[in-house]
Amino acid sequence: MSSQLRIRIALAAAIVAVLTFGAGQAVTWAQDVVHIVKGVVKSVDKDSKTMVVKAADGTEHTIKWTDKTTVAGGKEIGKDIGEGSKVSVKYTEKAGEKTAVGVKDTGKATAKAVE
Repeated sequence: MSSQLRIRIALAAAIVAVLTFGAGQAVTWAQDVVHIVKGVVKSVDKDSKTMVVKAADGTEHTIKWTDKTTVAGGKEIGKDIGEGSKVSVKYTEKAGEKTAVGVKDTGKATAKAVE
């Protein structure tokens, strides 16, 4: 086997490996896309750790939170952030289930900006 043929085979194997790894990463990255919804909290269920956020276009988003969900300002969902609160929620979605990454109460920030 000539050295040129060995180099071509090695190069082909390297390309296949890079393409295979890249395709696997693309699937992983697609699953970790973060979305943002802004709206008003319609309801909070502390037992199931879910909240329903109604966006300006009228769509309702049921979003769960976990112990890893960050809440701006040290607030607590269900206590400080509840029904009627204006919020901005960053979330990921996997298998149709939305999980909050971060929640921010925007009601007071908006009021201060207007004053």
